[in-house]
Amino acid sequence: MLRLDQATYDAIVAHAKRDHPDEACGIVAGPEGSDRPERHVPMINAAGSPTFYEFDSTELLALYKEMWDRDEEPVVIYHSHTATEAYPSRTDIGLANEPGAHYVLVSTREHGNSEGPVEFRSYRIIDGTVTEEDVTVVETKN
Repeated sequence: MLRLDQATYDAIVAHAKRDHPDEACGIVAGPEGSDRPERHVPMINAAGSPTFYEFDSTELLALYKEMWDRDEEPVVIYHSHTATEAYPSRTDIGLANEPGAHYVLVSTREHGNSEGPVEFRSYRIIDGTVTEEDVTVVETKN
């Protein structure tokens, strides 16, 4: 199960809506081994595409160095789908190389960047096997 605080959930949804019609992508880092998503890091979709996302390699390398220095790891890796459901594509599954991470997909297909709900789902993807998990949004701590 993925537990996210309301502020992080809202930030991921806002990023997905802001980047629509292109896919958005990012990471939520947390203390190594904790499974606690604490630090939202919106990233640039280097592909600039409505059907594909790609982390900018320079930006991603800098983030991994920063996480290393802070004893963090990627707890959530997220991206949006702009025209399809929030379910990993074959490409998404092939790119999933962090077995400990929660892979979050946000579908903006229904309302785009307008007001309205999104489809927000989380998965574990290990060795090509996709398992959906529950998402619990908890009150943000001050």
